[in-house]
Amino acid sequence: MAGRKERQRKLARERHVRQQARRAQQARRAQIATAIGVVCVVIVGLGVGGFFVFRSGNTKATAASASATPTASPVATHCTYTSKPPAARNVGMPPTTPDSTASYQATIATNRGDVVIDLLNSKATCTVNSFVYLAAKKYFNNTKCHRLTTSSPLYVLQCGDPTGTGSGGPGYKFADENLAGATYPQGTVAMANSGANTNGSQFFLVYKNSTLSPNYTPFGTIVSGLGVIQAVAKKGSDNSNGAGDGHPKEPVVIESVTIKKT
Repeated sequence: MAGRKERQRKLARERHVRQQARRAQQARRAQIATAIGVVCVVIVGLGVGGFFVFRSGNTKATAASASATPTASPVATHCTYTSKPPAARNVGMPPTTPDSTASYQATIATNRGDVVIDLLNSKATCTVNSFVYLAAKKYFNNTKCHRLTTSSPLYVLQCGDPTGTGSGGPGYKFADENLAGATYPQGTVAMANSGANTNGSQFFLVYKNSTLSPNYTPFGTIVSGLGVIQAVAKKGSDNSNGAGDGHPKEPVVIESVTIKKT
């Protein structure tokens, strides 16, 4: 009788052990499943969240752009010019206090004819201040316009580098201006640069509507002589920078730049 009870107790202990083992295994499986579920939720959440934030940000920006009323930037009364050597021609730095109330007109005399530009002093005061200063110092005199682009979306003649290489500058740099909503239709005059706030002396003349990101300070409008540039563009470029981009086949030399207050 005692032996039978002992076997029953032994069987009961074994059943208990098996039950405990099954419960432990089920618990481990549940933990693993929970962990996988959490990881999946996090991954999906990040993916959906990223998409939502991206979409939401775009929608917000689009809505803001559509509903916002453009406001004019305040006219600059102080300009900062920072040294950036070397200078293609050493003419010093412009005054830091611009004549912000003046109206300026520039005449670029070239070997192909004159190009007359109304300078946007009220919108790009420090840019115009620099351009007027460089013109007075004869910085642009006898310099070649080194680049012509003739293929979509860019139709420009680029000038303002006395070295004629596309890398020369006045020995200083200054900040961008007038970029809010900037576009580049035919007749625009804008600064060339090598990145944000790296303006110097190089500028480009848009002879046909062009599509560019608003990263280049518009500071003038061609009021006379656009045909001079368009005639040069018809002759094409030497494609030295790629198809439709290079030195103009018909060289353009700036003989002088004169400034008139109007």
